[in-house]
Formats: sequence, C-alpha cells, structure tokens
Amino acid sequence: MKAIVGLGNPGARYVSTRHNVGFRVVEALLKDAYWHAFEFCVWAKTVDGVLLVKPLTYMNSSGLAVAEIARCFQLDLADILVVIDDVHLNAGRLRFRRSGSHGGHNGLRSIQGELGSSNFPRLRLGIGQPSDLDDLMDHVLGAFSPEEADVVTDAVCRAANGAICWATQGVELAMNQFNAR
Repeated sequence: MKAIVGLGNPGARYVSTRHNVGFRVVEALLKDAYWHAFEFCVWAKTVDGVLLVKPLTYMNSSGLAVAEIARCFQLDLADILVVIDDVHLNAGRLRFRRSGSHGGHNGLRSIQGELGSSNFPRLRLGIGQPSDLDDLMDHVLGAFSPEEADVVTDAVCRAANGAICWATQGVELAMNQFNAR
C-alpha cells in the first residue's frame, strides 16, 4: 500500500494560501470522497488502494499525522509520499526527491522528528520566494497573486499526475517525468 500525504493547514482561513498546495494536490486526486477521520488526520482510499491523507494538525505538527498513518497501515517510509510547498522553487515548478533534509520546511521537520528518519519521498511544489525573506511567514500564509494562480493550478494538476506516477511506477520514473523544467 502507498500513501500520498498533502501538507497544509486546516480551516477555512488557510484554504487558498500557498502553504496549502499539498492539500490541493490530494483533493485533486479524489474529489467528493468520503474522508475517514483518525485523531491527527483524515484519509480516503482511491480505487487503486492508494491512501490520500490530509493532516488535521497545523503544518508544524504534520509529523503526528504521518506517524499515525504509518503506524495504523504499517507503511514503509519509502511508501509515503509527502507533498509540500517550497519557497526555494519558482511558482509552479515540481521536484520529486527520494529522501533528503527538511530544507527549513517545518512540516518536513516535524515528520522527520516523529518518524526518526528523513528516508521518505517527497514532492515539492514551488510557490516562489518573497522579495524580502523577513516576510516569509506572510508569504506562505498568503494567497497567490492572480498571475501565479493559473500557474499553480496547472502545477497542482501536474503534481497530482506525478503523485499517481510515483504510486504506480516508482520514484525514479516520477523524477524523470516531472522534475523537468
């Protein structure tokens, strides 16, 4: 079994923020689903048996949800794809990785802390960098500009396709097909 975990913040206030692109990818994969609730996350299963997961925790505590899913479904870390926003990539750019550091992303930091490892794949979706790094929190918790919105909507669709490619054909093929500029 594989799991695709889209990170974001729960609640109406955060729905259209840059930080919630992970949620958007998971939602694009399974619309109108019946979501099952655990303590720290909601999940649904696709017809192919892939778990789609949205943490109910805030971004900085995402590790609680990922650890809960890993434990309950007895998942290997290599079978959990974490989809996150990335300020180090231009808006709309995708980057799959087999594993790696948290790169300053607090959601990944939390997951690595709870799992005790960074050996899980991730899909980074670029949200662009603020002109002033002191405004990072406002940037990630802000909405996309009208110019960025179409680019990111397209990227969410590509990321959803990439996540399915990862689940069905592996990380290598996903990296080769979706990491291109």
